[in-house]
Amino acid sequence: MATAVDGKANGLPPPLPLHIASRDGGGRAATSVVRRWKNEDLLEKSPLVLRALAALFSFISFILLVSNKHGDWMEFDHFQEYRYLVAISLLAFVYSLVQSLRPLFYRIRASVDPTTARLPGIGDFIGDQVVAYLLISALSAAIPITNRMRRAVVNIFTDSTTASISMAFLAFVALAFSALSTGFKLSRQFYI
Repeated sequence: MATAVDGKANGLPPPLPLHIASRDGGGRAATSVVRRWKNEDLLEKSPLVLRALAALFSFISFILLVSNKHGDWMEFDHFQEYRYLVAISLLAFVYSLVQSLRPLFYRIRASVDPTTARLPGIGDFIGDQVVAYLLISALSAAIPITNRMRRAVVNIFTDSTTASISMAFLAFVALAFSALSTGFKLSRQFYI
């Protein structure tokens, strides 16, 4: 059993003594390079993931609000604020979905990485900000009327609109973080 401890029983060389292993400067350099690659990979992939999440959340928001028809006064299209939220949620869904799938189409059709060009990065940054601001605008229009309704009555109509507003807010957060990530990537591209 003594041979299993020193590593000879399984064919592995014995571990280096602690005073020799600590002098290995190459291990720290390799770890630093791997960590930098992971950070750069995260920086490249995070806008794609965030836009996919924004597409998912805005789609759920859109579906929740469009299906919110319960007769009488409990129909979303009776309220201008909810129609605005439906339109912006649909716009955010389409924008986020196209932006999420665009790199895939670039790689399939032209074998070109769209992240290497500067101009599309600026377009992504501006587009993310515009759609995020539209979402927060629609949210700020829909929240007050929903609060007034929930003070009077809490039912499936107000619960559905609250859930839709929550999903639209999550889509806004995802697009806002995507804009931050794209802006950081652009600043590194122009100044480094």
